[in-house]
Amino acid sequence: MNAFTVPSNEPPPAYTPAAPVNSAPVATSSSEQTSSTSAATADDRYAFLSSFDTVFLIDDSGSMAGRSWRETKGALETITPICTQHDADGIDIYFLNAPDNPFFQGVKDLATVREIFSTVRPQYGTPTGQRLNQLLKPYLNRYQANPDGTKPLNIIVITDGEPSDDVESVIINAAKKLDKFDAPAWQVGIQFFQVGKEPGAREHLKQLDDELAELAGGDDLRDIVDTVPYTGEGDEPLSGEGVLKVVLGAVNRRLDRKKSKELHRR
Repeated sequence: MNAFTVPSNEPPPAYTPAAPVNSAPVATSSSEQTSSTSAATADDRYAFLSSFDTVFLIDDSGSMAGRSWRETKGALETITPICTQHDADGIDIYFLNAPDNPFFQGVKDLATVREIFSTVRPQYGTPTGQRLNQLLKPYLNRYQANPDGTKPLNIIVITDGEPSDDVESVIINAAKKLDKFDAPAWQVGIQFFQVGKEPGAREHLKQLDDELAELAGGDDLRDIVDTVPYTGEGDEPLSGEGVLKVVLGAVNRRLDRKKSKELHRR
């Protein structure tokens, strides 16, 4: 099986957290990760995740209080177990406003995710562009210095609406640098996972997904963005296809093209 193809004829596995890993993680190159992905079982629809370092960037701005914060908790409980099962050195969790914490890095189980989430309260603004830049800039520097030894990066941004700064320029700049480095198409992906019902939020995130090339002044800009709403128009929960798109849609073009009506259970 092609390591970069997600099979579509099997239902996703149950959302159960992985058992804690006692041994220290072993650093591997991106080519080694790709080889290990090829050896994954054919019915694991999330096998491609093993090739990536998965990072969650969570909007903890004041507008997230209430429904959006509850939905964020539900979203994390749905998708982080899948990601921890497929990231040997654990996922990293960042917030837009809460200070970075070593305890938030290398997370390998849902209990720790819940503990981290319980320590943060929504407040302040929505500096999505600034925080993305703080993640992308050092990563791109590492990739430029050692492309073969730098795992691809899958960033999942959970947010309820529009940023208070310029996120478009940050993403466009990162995409142009990846093109300049001749990086693989899946080297960096940014998934915007929308919670809540903020007016205009879905439209703004859709623009990030569909119109960045136009904003950049050309049609040849690589596509590194995907968007998924947490619930459907009638508050339907995510379907199996929806969960798959959340965790892989930004790095798998086939999933990026999935229609919204396929993403939520009726």
